Amino acid sequence: MSAVVVVHGGAWAIPEDLVKASVDGVKAAARQGSSVLKGGGSALDAVEAAVRAMEDNPAFNAGHGAALNADGEVELDSIIMDGRTLASGAVASVKNIANTVSLARAVMEKVLS
Repeated sequence: MSAVVVVHGGAWAIPEDLVKASVDGVKAAARQGSSVLKGGGSALDAVEAAVRAMEDNPAFNAGHGAALNADGEVELDSIIMDGRTLASGAVASVKNIANTVSLARAVMEKVLS
């Protein structure tokens, strides 16, 4: 069975000047996830890698490109779920963490251990 990695760059009307960066970004994130799978990584590893790629890309409203809160500060939320086991981990209102998806995964794995 071949695997497919699908990502989306958000649900909003992307301004014309951000369309190319958004399309390039989702393609890069999907390629990153696919590369993890081809290297023998799990689906969970692939999802984390794809989301990290988007968190690291300022074209997206995640990680570096996050919207500011009412106080003008960056606070991030993230959740990850293992579809095989239905285990999940989440974080909210996190500051000073570049890749909150990895922190959410650590929460999931710590709770399960």
